[in-house]
Amino acid sequence: MSYSHLPYTRCLDDPSTTFDIAVLGMPFDTATSYRPGARFGPFAIRSGSRRQFPERGYALDWMTNPFTRATMIDCGDVPVSPYDNALAIDQMETAYNTLLARPVNGSASSRTAKLARDEVEHPRILTLGGDHTIVLPILRSLHKVYGPISVIHFDAHVDTWPSSGRISEQSKVNHGTYFTLAFEEGLMSNTSIHAGIRNKVEGPELIEHDEEVGFELIMADDIDDLGTDEIIKHIRQRIGDSPVYLSFDIDTIDPGQAPATGTPEPAGWTSRETKRILRGLAGLNFVGADIVEVAPAYDNADVTGILAANLADDFLTLFVTDEPPKRHVQRKRTLTDEL
Repeated sequence: MSYSHLPYTRCLDDPSTTFDIAVLGMPFDTATSYRPGARFGPFAIRSGSRRQFPERGYALDWMTNPFTRATMIDCGDVPVSPYDNALAIDQMETAYNTLLARPVNGSASSRTAKLARDEVEHPRILTLGGDHTIVLPILRSLHKVYGPISVIHFDAHVDTWPSSGRISEQSKVNHGTYFTLAFEEGLMSNTSIHAGIRNKVEGPELIEHDEEVGFELIMADDIDDLGTDEIIKHIRQRIGDSPVYLSFDIDTIDPGQAPATGTPEPAGWTSRETKRILRGLAGLNFVGADIVEVAPAYDNADVTGILAANLADDFLTLFVTDEPPKRHVQRKRTLTDEL
């Protein structure tokens, strides 16, 4: 089963395959701290996309069909070791390097050449996780092409735990430390931002550390005081014109709407609020995106997988859209007129 019935190709095995945008699964979850199961996330997201078809992909909220604006394919899953985290991370980085180096198909206008160190157009990849650790090998790969990356990080948790004090090299790499490791390796700019945060932490020193790593913080309940438009404005000002990677943990959404995740946190954003914020980010210089931490064993009636697939469609649209859609469609007749 491919995502949204896109053409499926074993891209990693066939170097002749060209594309503008690839969907790639990373079924890795052996660096989680609570409930496992996100290795089955790529399957759940693809399954949740069964009602999505490229030929019926015109979204009324976006007023466009992203599938007609670029050559998109599903490259399947990266084969990753379930026993050795260090090996699995190397496997994911190698796979991402391989696809990122492919020539684009050319059906989409040039969007990334101006950002790349080699001034060559590179494809964009939408990654289906997997736990959030997969972002570390992805940022390592993107850094080789674009240099330091800004990150828009939608999540209930900051994921900038200190990496020091871990009992082994293996335990340093997990779904709560990967951003700290990326910072220590110089992979990120200091213009990154969290959105939707609401987890409890050991103390305020973690937030100080988070600022050192390069993040600003938008709390989940900021939406009540600021509204979606102000959150959009703040994210856009923070990111500016830098190359940006969008990383989306499904636990951004309230667990009442998205229960299938490894570390659920109450009082999250609704899917409608989140999708409106995403639409407001169109036109930023996105070089890649992911959706992670979908663990279908905890789902009910596939609601999380269906939502994740719908959000993934938004990410594909962000890759090909130059500006936010204008929401001013009016009905020809009002309800008052009809009465």
